[in-house]
Amino acid sequence: MKVLVVDDNPVNRLLPITWLRNAGHEAVECCSGYEALERLGGGRYDAMLLDLSMPGLSGTEVCRQLREQPEHADMRIVAYTAYLQPELVSGFQEAGFDAVLIKPVTRKAAFKALGIE
Repeated sequence: MKVLVVDDNPVNRLLPITWLRNAGHEAVECCSGYEALERLGGGRYDAMLLDLSMPGLSGTEVCRQLREQPEHADMRIVAYTAYLQPELVSGFQEAGFDAVLIKPVTRKAAFKALGIE
């Protein structure tokens, strides 16, 4: 599986990248919503772990843009955030996210959200 991990904080990218690579998956990291869109324009990914709060272009806006593109319709997009109120979950689903993870996450929770068994 090829997974794009997007977070403006390098520490928050390190753990999921390590888990994925140790499990034999291809994991690519980037630090902004703009960089994520650029990478997705040049290659196919099976899933994305996407931070919501990033400077410039938010994770929610990245998700909305990707869901408008047929070539990314089947990519699993997981919101990755430190701040979440239960009443906001439905808004993330409406934006096109397949799942929501609250930081810090466990390997098991991350893999389940990404569709990795």
